Amino acid sequence: MFSTVLVANRGEIAVRVIRACRELGVRTVAVYSTADRDSSVVRLADEAVHIGPPQAKGSYLSVPAIVESALRTGAQAIHPGYGFLSEDPDFAEVCEAHGIAFIGPSPRVMQQLGDKAAARALMAEAGLPVLPGSTGAVASAAEAKEIARRTGYPVILKAVAGGGGRGMAVVREPGGLVHAFERTRAHARAVFGDERLYLERFVEDARHIEVQVIGDGQGTTIHLGERDCSVQRRHQKIVEEAPAPNLPVAVRDALCAAAVRGAEAVGYVGAGTFEFVLAPSMDFHLMEINCRLQVEHPVTEMITGVDIVREQLLIAAGQRLSLRQEDVVRRGVAVECRVNAEDPERDFSPAPGRLTEFVTPGGPFVRVDTHAYPGFLVGPHYDSLLAKTVVWAPDREQALARMDRALGEFRVGGEGVRTTVGFLRRTLARPEFRSATHTTGLIGA
Repeated sequence: MFSTVLVANRGEIAVRVIRACRELGVRTVAVYSTADRDSSVVRLADEAVHIGPPQAKGSYLSVPAIVESALRTGAQAIHPGYGFLSEDPDFAEVCEAHGIAFIGPSPRVMQQLGDKAAARALMAEAGLPVLPGSTGAVASAAEAKEIARRTGYPVILKAVAGGGGRGMAVVREPGGLVHAFERTRAHARAVFGDERLYLERFVEDARHIEVQVIGDGQGTTIHLGERDCSVQRRHQKIVEEAPAPNLPVAVRDALCAAAVRGAEAVGYVGAGTFEFVLAPSMDFHLMEINCRLQVEHPVTEMITGVDIVREQLLIAAGQRLSLRQEDVVRRGVAVECRVNAEDPERDFSPAPGRLTEFVTPGGPFVRVDTHAYPGFLVGPHYDSLLAKTVVWAPDREQALARMDRALGEFRVGGEGVRTTVGFLRRTLARPEFRSATHTTGLIGA
């Protein structure tokens, strides 16, 4: 096992990784921007290194600053968390070149799967079902129109380098395609530095189901079951649950088998997620593959008892997976709600400010992953996630009752600060969600 791990991230996920390291007896190094000088991450880590200004480009996205910090502090490995550099093959390659273990898949695999258009083709070769659409990046609006004509409307345009729900546009009729193509391409260029788009058929009334996989690179690849992530705003998840409700056993088994087959096809090492779109007919198609830890990994941990971050660390250190597929037993139901510093009444716009009050819920089978505290400044520079509230119960009805109780215990105050707590409670009370007949259109409906 490593003696020292640098955590190249911030917020709740950095806290999560530090805690897993501590339980393994591993020393941790945090990196922080000026804005995060007083963060929980800095307080928890054994050592902390200032790497730049609040703007992520000069700090959490600065490969030289992070690698230099690792070398200077004697870190043998870097855990990237999610977001920022977590799916950057160039970063993983630089780590490798400096003799630092990157806790994630190899640069080669990230390169293959990070290009979402190329990943579609690769997974189709492996026998996974993919949606009709372009076989690679679309060169022009005229080409997009021709592919959409063959595919049939509605279609969705996606940034090849996209993620986090950004860089997407649904087009329902031919007249809107050219404008959507140019707008989405400009957005992708500005946000990801890569303007390439691909196109695929958009499935109406769909559910978003994903499968957690882990491979150790030594012959063992397993899945930890599926999660339903259909409750989204602007293509970004805000409620996740495991297992997916109202999912026939045969479909569940087929989804999980497809994910493992895809992971094995590329020699996937570490934790990853295969995301699928599920039609009302129960036909499913691969959307994309995330080569990192997911925000919603706690719901899988809660129903399996598997510490996914611990497994990531052990695998990166050269150890085998601590369990095989037959060892994975799922019990009960877990639900996660993302409490964001956003104003739902203003189209979920960020609502930053200094927290004067921050009291999280507790009680049996309630887990809160957070980096916030009274006095913490919710700034404008980063993601608005304040806390992930996760509950477990023997069945879905009890889990939803427990989640409503937990959300009701949240106390968050501060000038200008608004949260999604009330919105989440109203969403979970909606008849479509309670009956598990909801789709990705729930919030827009």
